[in-house]
Amino acid sequence: MTSLLLLDLSLPLKNPVIIFSVVLFIILFAPIIFNRIKVPHIIGLIISGMIVGPYGLNLLSRDSSIVLFGTVGLLYIMFLAGLEIDLAEFRKNRNKIIVFGLTTFLLPLISGTLASYYVLGYGFLSSLLLASMFSTHTLVSYPIASKYGVTRNRAINMTVGGTMITDILALLILAGVAGMSKGDVSPAFWFRLGFSFIVFVAVVLLVFPLICRWFFKRFDDSISQYIFVLAMVFLASFLAEIAGVEAIIGAFFSGLVLNKFVPHSSPLMNRIDFVGNALFIPFFLISVGMLVNISVLAHGWGALRVAGVILVVALASKYLAAWITQKVFRLSSNEGLMIFGLSSSHAAATLAIILVGYNIIVGETALGEPIRLLDEDVLNGTIVLILVSCAVSSFVVERASKKLALLQEEENPEEAATASDEKILVSLSYPDMISDLVDFGIMLKAKHSTIPLYGLHIVTDQDQKHDSASHGKKILNKAVDHASSSENILVPLTRYDANIGNGITYTIKEQNITDVVIGLHQKTDHKTFLGPKIESIVKRVFETIYIYKPAQPFNTLTRIVVAVPPAGSNDPGFLHWLGKLITLAKLNAMPIHFYASARTIKAIKGIIARKTTHVEVEFSVFSAWDDFLIFARELKIDDFFVIVSARKGSASYLSQLEKLPGYLSNYFQEQSLLLIYPKQLESGINMSDIEQADGALIGTLSDKLGSLTKAARYVRKLLGD
Repeated sequence: MTSLLLLDLSLPLKNPVIIFSVVLFIILFAPIIFNRIKVPHIIGLIISGMIVGPYGLNLLSRDSSIVLFGTVGLLYIMFLAGLEIDLAEFRKNRNKIIVFGLTTFLLPLISGTLASYYVLGYGFLSSLLLASMFSTHTLVSYPIASKYGVTRNRAINMTVGGTMITDILALLILAGVAGMSKGDVSPAFWFRLGFSFIVFVAVVLLVFPLICRWFFKRFDDSISQYIFVLAMVFLASFLAEIAGVEAIIGAFFSGLVLNKFVPHSSPLMNRIDFVGNALFIPFFLISVGMLVNISVLAHGWGALRVAGVILVVALASKYLAAWITQKVFRLSSNEGLMIFGLSSSHAAATLAIILVGYNIIVGETALGEPIRLLDEDVLNGTIVLILVSCAVSSFVVERASKKLALLQEEENPEEAATASDEKILVSLSYPDMISDLVDFGIMLKAKHSTIPLYGLHIVTDQDQKHDSASHGKKILNKAVDHASSSENILVPLTRYDANIGNGITYTIKEQNITDVVIGLHQKTDHKTFLGPKIESIVKRVFETIYIYKPAQPFNTLTRIVVAVPPAGSNDPGFLHWLGKLITLAKLNAMPIHFYASARTIKAIKGIIARKTTHVEVEFSVFSAWDDFLIFARELKIDDFFVIVSARKGSASYLSQLEKLPGYLSNYFQEQSLLLIYPKQLESGINMSDIEQADGALIGTLSDKLGSLTKAARYVRKLLGD
């Protein structure tokens, strides 16, 4: 009882345990309650912040702890925007991004300056600073688009890129206006600002990748990797502030750098998403709500008039910029809606600009009261803008995301059909390769596939004498845990058989496996590079086989180099393995360089042209397989070398392929390798005369062959009778 009396329960709450408990319950229940009434959870968190904040029930004050976590949440949003962006699409649409960025900056700036000067009656500097606030936007609703899995849409890439342009230009105006109001602006001021910003960009884009690659090559502990990622984000944010720009710019640039090192299907990415969406981002939204004071609208006509003008100009100009962008680049109405939704919310940079303008005192009244560059009416009107714009943004992005997600599924029916049929099996023998093999198997999975991964460990008759079953169980348990850390399911399979080759072969047939991943240990030599076990599997299994040797973590690789036999496009599995490599490249933001015959290159170009995804691709005509060692000179240590091999009797088989094990073991020991044996038809039919311009051709042919076989059996039965 005495301890209860000693607790300070006065408002606002001061006990850190109670404060954190209140925030956690808000994060827990606000989305549940507001989702029931069809209101985006982001609005629920902002409204909850209004209720418990200093202008509501006053349960919590917006003290340093709330500001700290809120700042972390804001930086986290910008970091995720850079991390999840499709770099290939980003580069492809860079001209569109620049046009949209300038449009969504200049329209609000010009209309805002005119409205502030002629309608509200502010001076030129005040009007310019207020209008620059209209130009900025914060990606408050980005988590909604991420939840629906549409963050790689070109409209979202354009908006994210445009955000950087608008915020940088608006913050430059802020620096200039602040300097002009103090009389500090000179050519030297702009030179220092420009030089420091260039140095900051150079350090982040050139030095950070070297540090990241060094770290990820040497440390694979999950906790260390996550802490390292956070440290790089906040270091970049700090360097941005030193350079004279906002920390959010640094967070975004760090996301762009780490984009290549954090695969989107990896456990690390899952941890980054989880922690941000569970804690930091909700804290930011609650802190935004705590700023909102609706009662200011009752303080007189001045606050209402300013708030009304700010709302109309800010939302109308952003909508007009989105509409113009949609029409100029012939985007769909849903993409135009998405651009407006993401770019209409105002929070971070907006608040920073207004607070700086509010704190700049340009003189005093006759009564000694300060004359501010932006008065209290503007501050209150901005708070209202934050609430309304975030609400509009959340509803619009929710609606656009749902429609884009549905269209995304409808536009890729082949991918959905493939996802429902494919089954990937990972053969697990070496404890030190479990993580690499499971991660590789997950990357091969179709994005929307709900079929689990299969992990297989074989216990042979010889192994049973040494109690290998318990060792195999530990391997499978580790594989299951690793897959679950990225929210993927792995079904463990233990098989007892006379030898490993038989075990894998019969498991593939029993489980209807379509893709088989087999690990190649680092200690292999030219005599045991593949070995009789793998050779037996290759001869007896007609599905796609991937023999993988990871020399370094996959996220530290920079390029995929693919060697394809001259008749590689004639194999039945050509379309399948090509699609998997394109998926690998896209997931990891890596370019692909194909070395193949002119005919195969033409076929690859035709297939890539029909795909909606965009990857960077280079081609080199290559057919001199007698001079295979040319790749030893062409490859770099961070390249991923993929060799498309062939089974004997297949359309693309070459006698030179028999020498591959010797070449690979003697000259490519330090290289990360993937050896692919494409799918073949069990009937052994030669596909060299079949033109694979249409991906459905092979399936149709197989169906017809099956029908003919059944018909022949039926005729024989009738004749026999």
